[in-house]
Amino acid sequence: MNSTIDRSYIEQLVRTAIRSSLSGSGHTADREPASPAGSMTPPGWVDGKPNLRVSISARHCHLTDEHVEILFGKGAVLEPDKDLYQDGFYAAKQTVMVVGPRKRMLPNVRVLGPTRPASQVELALTDSISLGIDAPVRHSGDIQGTPGCVLVGPAGTVQLEQGVIRAARHVHMNESDAAHYGVSNGDMMQLQIASPSCSVTLEDVLVRADPSAKLEVHIDTDEGNACNLDAATELVLKKSGCKCKDH
Repeated sequence: MNSTIDRSYIEQLVRTAIRSSLSGSGHTADREPASPAGSMTPPGWVDGKPNLRVSISARHCHLTDEHVEILFGKGAVLEPDKDLYQDGFYAAKQTVMVVGPRKRMLPNVRVLGPTRPASQVELALTDSISLGIDAPVRHSGDIQGTPGCVLVGPAGTVQLEQGVIRAARHVHMNESDAAHYGVSNGDMMQLQIASPSCSVTLEDVLVRADPSAKLEVHIDTDEGNACNLDAATELVLKKSGCKCKDH
């Protein structure tokens, strides 16, 4: 259930956002730099086989064209700052403040491009707790019936009636990757992460197959911290129920 935030408080947030808009500090949603794909091999493949990448997707939001103009000014468009690993997607220079019930907020939440038909905010569980929002685990784009929030930019505010989710873990892959692993779009996979202190197995990794995609698993900040991803010594992705091993 959404809470109403008083207008004077929103105006105060807008002024704060304007003062900080030139700094542009904040985290991008993808810690990994982009890599070019070879033209003679499937996207992302190295030495004739898929090159598995696991990335932490930090808190971020997707916006509609309309909301970009409301938040950043008439005629505003998203300005690419850093290309993400998936071709055509990028972290924008713009950030927004996300405001939840009882005036709790997260400043400098990165906007990802390109724009979408519906605005959406993706958080980790700890982010949701901090904001006081009971965000459900959903696949990206499935926002019907989800909680809303207020977005604050340097030029205005947007009241989202729905769209705040905890993104379900998933793996992007192309048709060659899918054939290699014996899976199809919509299937579930398993990711095993071995690290010196806290090896984990993540179930229910949704396959999102697209001809132009490169093999990349997205997990959120909480999951990445829980398995100490930065110190991982082995990554194994396999079809759920499969006993095979493929790095």
